[in-house]
Parts: sequence; structure tokens; C-alpha cells
Amino acid sequence: MQWLMTLRIALRALARNKLRAFLTMLGIIIGVGAVIAMVAIGEGAKSTIRSQIASLGTNVLIILPGSNVQGGVRAGTGNVNTLVDSDARAMARELRSVAYASPVLRRQEQLIAGNLNWGSLSQGVAPEFQQIRDWQIETGRFLHEGDMDSAAKVAVIGQTVARQLFGNDDPIDSVIRIRNIPFRIVGTLVAKGQTGQGTDQDDTVMIPYTTMQKRLMRITYVQSIVVRAINAERVQEAQEQITLLLRQRHRIAEGREDDFTVRNLSDIAEAAQSTARVMAILLGSVAGISLLVGGIGIMNIMLVSVTERTREIGIRMAVGARSRDIMLQFLVEAVVMAATGGLIGILLGIGSSEVLKEWAQWPTLVRPEIVAIAFLFSGAVGIFFGFYPAKKAASLDPIDALRYE
Repeated sequence: MQWLMTLRIALRALARNKLRAFLTMLGIIIGVGAVIAMVAIGEGAKSTIRSQIASLGTNVLIILPGSNVQGGVRAGTGNVNTLVDSDARAMARELRSVAYASPVLRRQEQLIAGNLNWGSLSQGVAPEFQQIRDWQIETGRFLHEGDMDSAAKVAVIGQTVARQLFGNDDPIDSVIRIRNIPFRIVGTLVAKGQTGQGTDQDDTVMIPYTTMQKRLMRITYVQSIVVRAINAERVQEAQEQITLLLRQRHRIAEGREDDFTVRNLSDIAEAAQSTARVMAILLGSVAGISLLVGGIGIMNIMLVSVTERTREIGIRMAVGARSRDIMLQFLVEAVVMAATGGLIGILLGIGSSEVLKEWAQWPTLVRPEIVAIAFLFSGAVGIFFGFYPAKKAASLDPIDALRYE
């Protein structure tokens, strides 16, 4: 009952100066709202990065042909054609840390179906590419070994290509032409959406890499090899084994540079998530300063309130109120202001996050634990910054307080 009475007195005191109480809470409202919104933006960025890396396939390594060195001048990665399809087969066959390996050829091509055409990314891949990218089939089937061996003119298309060339019709067993060569569609891929760079992953057509080598590009090498390790713990082991195997196969002497480059998507993902994590901490810290300023505002107003209500404090002490009762009253007032400001700030932060998501198409993710921490922190701010004014009110001498004008 004493707590309820103290709370009722605190609310009555705050109600006498509604505008001042609201302006005092404004710092807490902005601080908590900013913390919720900024952390939501950071968490959204991290979640987006994780989903994008997952869409590329888990535990994935990419092997690219190495750089070219002539007369001391180094060209970039991919300027020398040093990889062949047998390298990929050797990795899958000889390395226990490697689950799947697939050669990859890429080229922008114009696809023709009936009287419609569409420019899309054509990829020459092996059947293992589906497991590496963890890309499910919507209808039909994916490529198989028989297609590779016979350099078959078959294709698997993404959802964007299917929509642009066939609309709502079923594309299975339809024919598309690439460079005037007919390809029969044997499957469609499940939609994966865009990458972080805005590239549409579904705007693709996949054909056997042997077909692309012989019929479209007329080459014997491959542009890259993608590999999936057995599990995340063995990615580093797979990278080291691939490097050693390719150096042996390419007869690279001790001390000479590799004629290939092995890229680890796990490292790229970790770097990207670390950047997003640092950004979230930075934004949260900036927002935390607003909470600190709001707490100072509460302390300032509570000190003013103690001065204004000195005579009231003296009367309460004269009729039997103890020092701890006076202290509790002012402490509850500070906590009520901070907690109310925290609740309004939470609503403001969640609302701002939703507005950013809907109107700015900015990924946001509001975590319940962050909301709870922000609310508890706002209450802690009220206790911390309200303690000194409450202590000062409780330590007033009753006689001096009664004589105060």
C-alpha cells in the first residue's frame, strides 16, 4: 500500500507540471527511440549479409585463375587461363575436405523464345553446382552427368528468365535459342532474389559446362571453379589442400607464385559482418549519448523540483514522514519520468524502423532483447540521475524547510 501511495503522490506531482515533465522525458524518448532504430538498422544489415552469403552457398570456396606477370608488370586475377575441368574433378576425388566441386563458365547472352528475347547471364556448370549453391528446383530437374558427357543442349532457367520469356506458361520442354543454338528447358530454379549489390540471381540460365565450352565459347579451359567444403570447420583445411593440389597439378616450383587464387566466402562473410557489427555499436553508442543527456535533464529538473517544494517537504516531515519516505517519493518521480519516456521511445523506435523498412526499403530487424534492455536502461537512468536530488530532498532539515519561502 505504501508503494501505491508513493506512486500516486509522484504521479500527482508530475501532473501539476505536465509540459515540464514531457520536455524532461523528451531526452529519454529520443535516446531510447534512437537506440532501438539504430540497433535495428545494424541488426538488419547483419541479417541481410548472412542471408546473402547463405544464398551463395555454405562453406564455399571460389578458385580463380591467377595473375599474369610479364616484364615485371602484373595483370589482375583472371588474366591467365590456368584452370581446367580436370582440376575440379581432382579436388572432388582426392580431397577429403571437399564435398563438391564444379567448373563454372559465365557469359552474358541474348535468349530467344518464339518472338520474345531477353538478355541474361548464361552459366556453364556441372551437376554438383546445385549442391554447392544449395539451389532447389521449382519444376523439372537439374543437369546430370549424362548432359555433361554428351554436351547436351539442355538448360535450367531462373524465375526471372521464365517470367520474361514465358509469362505464366510452363516452360518445361520449351525451346530457347542461344546464339541460334536451340536448348530444351529441363528445369526451373527456385527464386533466390537479389544480392547486396542489386544483382538479380534469378536472371540466369544454366547449361552443361561442356556444352558452353564446345558450342558457345569454343575453349578448353574454365573461368573458375567453385567448391563446397564438407562443413564449416574444414573450410580452412580445404583451402590449404586445394592450394597444395593445384600447385602439384600445375607443376609450380617451390618459391614461385601460384597461378590461381583461392577465395574463402567465410572470410568475406566475417569481414562484412564485422563491419556491420562495428557500425551497429557506433550507432548504438551515439544513441546512448542521447540517453545520457536525457538523464542529466531529469537530474536538473528534479533539483529544481526539490527547491520549489522545500516547504512541502518540511510539512510532510513535520506530520511524520521519514527521510526515506521523502527520498522514495522523489526517486519514484524520476523513475516514472524515465520509464514513461522509455516506453514512448520504444514505440517511436519501432515505428521509425518500420517506416525505414517500408518507405526507404532499408532492412531493419527489431530484436525483443534489445527492446527489453533499452527499457531497463531507461529505468536505470531514472534511478541513477534521480538519486542525488532524492538524497538532497531527504537530507533537508524540517525546521529550515518549513521556514523556506
